[in-house]
Amino acid sequence: MLLDRFARVPLSPLSRRAMAPSGNAYPAHHGSASAAAVLRANGKQQQQQRSYTPTAMNRWSVLNKTLPPVEAISAIHVYDFDNTLFKTPLPNPKLWNGPTIGLLANPDLLNGGWWHDSRILAATGSGILKEEPRGWEGWWNEKVVELVQLSMKQKDALTVLLTGRSESGFADLLKRMVASRGLEFDLVSLKPAVGPDGQRFASTMIFKQVYLETLMETYKNAKEIRVYEDRPKHVKGFRDFMTDYNVRLNEMAAAVSQGGPVPNRQPITAEVIHVVELGTNLDPVIEVAEVQHLINTHNAQLASRQGDQRRDKLMIKKTVFYTGYLINPEDTSRLLALVASQLPRASESELKVHANNIMICPRPCPHSILEKVGGMGSKMKWEVVGLGCFENNVWAASVRPVPITAKYHTDNKTPHIVLALRKGARPIDASKIQNWQPLPPDQAFIFETTVGEKILFRIEAEDPSEGEYESLFANKASKRKHTADDEAPSYSRGGAGNFQNGKRNFHSQAGNSRGGGGRGNGNGNGNGNGGFRGNSGKGNRGNSRGGGFRAGGGRGGGGGRGGKHSYHSLDDPGKRDSSGGGMSYEDSSYTAPSQQQQPPPPPQTQQPYTQYQPPQQMVPPPPPLIPSAAYYPQVPQAPPVWQPPAGGQGYGGPDLGSYY
Repeated sequence: MLLDRFARVPLSPLSRRAMAPSGNAYPAHHGSASAAAVLRANGKQQQQQRSYTPTAMNRWSVLNKTLPPVEAISAIHVYDFDNTLFKTPLPNPKLWNGPTIGLLANPDLLNGGWWHDSRILAATGSGILKEEPRGWEGWWNEKVVELVQLSMKQKDALTVLLTGRSESGFADLLKRMVASRGLEFDLVSLKPAVGPDGQRFASTMIFKQVYLETLMETYKNAKEIRVYEDRPKHVKGFRDFMTDYNVRLNEMAAAVSQGGPVPNRQPITAEVIHVVELGTNLDPVIEVAEVQHLINTHNAQLASRQGDQRRDKLMIKKTVFYTGYLINPEDTSRLLALVASQLPRASESELKVHANNIMICPRPCPHSILEKVGGMGSKMKWEVVGLGCFENNVWAASVRPVPITAKYHTDNKTPHIVLALRKGARPIDASKIQNWQPLPPDQAFIFETTVGEKILFRIEAEDPSEGEYESLFANKASKRKHTADDEAPSYSRGGAGNFQNGKRNFHSQAGNSRGGGGRGNGNGNGNGNGGFRGNSGKGNRGNSRGGGFRAGGGRGGGGGRGGKHSYHSLDDPGKRDSSGGGMSYEDSSYTAPSQQQQPPPPPQTQQPYTQYQPPQQMVPPPPPLIPSAAYYPQVPQAPPVWQPPAGGQGYGGPDLGSYY
């Protein structure tokens, strides 16, 4: 089967194969299994009932332009939009746990979720107010843009933009986006609620198959059709569909001598080009604000539906993996440079780099410890004084406060920074280093840290019975119920961070008391590490378990039930302190030093390691979008580089091919 890497596609002729989705023939929306048989039996009647003209075809388009005559077209070029032509933002796996990413894909959200809210797409980059004048520069797949421009110049080619996004929600925005880039299509077609002939489509794939057949029947003189698509599942579906379409045409032609209907056209040379996905992410602060708006809209619509017991009100919570003195990216690079010559050459899966914090305590910090370190957001300076290695598996740097008399609190006897770990090693092993090699004076340096937390956000049902502190922990009881989950373990709850079996030994400067620690009882993200348009090779935009609606998670999802108050900006750590401190959204794979005393958490598959510290000010949820008003504007930024989340089993949520 032809599966072209896009790097080899532009401008070079590809081997032609006619292919297409198993059993899906026109009218495919009535059921794929019998569609081909229906057309064979009633082909003549279908031809008499339907009018395949450019005027009828134009009813599928949101553009107000006259289509070229049938005899003028010998080639049809069809382009998908999301992550084919445009680098569409995806939910950031460094921000959200797996079940939440699945939930965002789930149409059970009353407003449709991530792919059905035009605010998400309009928030790309610096927002539509700034991006439209500059044509969303940097956000297009330029190789595909070049192909569109070549199609525009080819006078006998019909150029089509075809997307499964809803016509009612995205028509205006997509027209503005392609116009800003100077791209001209003969047809811009989005999935309508009802087709021109009264069709209703169960999925995007069925919609596109019906559309393509209508297009080929209309432009019956076209000798070839090219379809550009990023999703492997859709690539295969289109290839199978085109094969079946040509087979049916040949069968009809062979049956003419026996009184069968005359086919409307000759078989067509079909080419489905697989475009390598190029996803991106929104600015993290903006993304959280936009998702909060999705939740607000869902809750408001739910409140207006009296007696709807199938859905819960939702809220965004955060899972705290640890609290520490967070190190900025520039100093992380300086720290790693100290051991660059010592680290083995290994793949990212074999050697993980950290160098991003000095541990204060695992999970959320109790109030008593936060007071000792000055609260969230407080600054402190440190000096790197030595390097150490444990069994050639863990590399770390020892540090001391500046000035030496400054008060601090750490979970380790010797304050240190874990720099790198081999696969299978644990950060706690750095505390076993006995011989720290002093740094030469010319290599020692001073850096500044910010007290903050490493977190992932999650969306779960509101629960008035749960307090704010408990909501920081993913609670197994909140998962979608399965037989094995009905007996969820109970967790004792205590004050000042002493819960579960609670005693821990902390080490503080100037004789601060030992003990008083806090152990978390939640696990951040489980086996269902979520993602859209997953790179699992199965072709689904998301295809692992997780993303259950009512509980916000499937198996492996974890998540405590919601708080008893409405959401206030998640960019503010909340009422646990008043200093508005820092957060970091990645490194969910960091293993807390207390792990040998805790029940083992579920496997962590999200393993990003570059640190992001958002602005310290509160970012309120954006205002509702008024049809006549501009989209929510944002601060300028360049397109972030999208890294596929770790893990090979796909990402939480249903097959989104049915939803956009």
